[in-house]
Amino acid sequence: MNASLLIQYVVIGLAVVASAVYAFHKMAPQLTNRWLAAASIRYSQPEHAAWVRALGRRLQPKQATGNCSDGCSTCGACGPKPPVSARGEARPLEFRPRQH
Repeated sequence: MNASLLIQYVVIGLAVVASAVYAFHKMAPQLTNRWLAAASIRYSQPEHAAWVRALGRRLQPKQATGNCSDGCSTCGACGPKPPVSARGEARPLEFRPRQH
């Protein structure tokens, strides 16, 4: 096999894996945050090397940091939500026939 063809396959494979991880994170954020938190706890143990502990700190989800400026809205401490009337009234859907 040609070396340039192998590099092409590796780059395409990495792009596919990265897009799948991104899509999975967007579709199941709570599950991926749980997985990241578990990996972070496991890698942050003192018996691991310094670079592994740094990776564990980097994998820690934003919600686990306790920073109120990240806007996660999981704890409800970021302030009251505006009333429904301020956000806009819900309007029913209107279906119209197509114009030929």
